[in-house]
Amino acid sequence: MFALIENMPKDALVAQLGYGAVLMLLGMATVFLFLVILIFATKSMSKIVGNLDKKANAKKPVSTSVTPQSQASGDGASIAAAIVAAYDKSKS
Repeated sequence: MFALIENMPKDALVAQLGYGAVLMLLGMATVFLFLVILIFATKSMSKIVGNLDKKANAKKPVSTSVTPQSQASGDGASIAAAIVAAYDKSKS
C-alpha cells in the first residue's frame, strides 16, 4: 500500500488527500446535523406526549373508593413469609 503512495506523483497525492478531507468533512457535517435534528425531534415529541398525557389524566375522574383487591394487597408480608417457608421446606 505504501509502495503505491510512494510511486504517485506529488500533485495527484495532494489532490487525493484534498478530496478525502472534503469527503470526510461532508460526512461528519451530515452526521452532526442528523444528530442535532434527532435531539430536537426527541425533545419536541417528549413535550407533545407529556402534554397529551396531562390532558388525558386531567379528564379521568379520580376514584377514592377501596376495592376488595386493594384490601387483599395489604397482606403481602404474610404471603412473602409463606413463600419463603415453602422454599425452605423444598430445599431440605
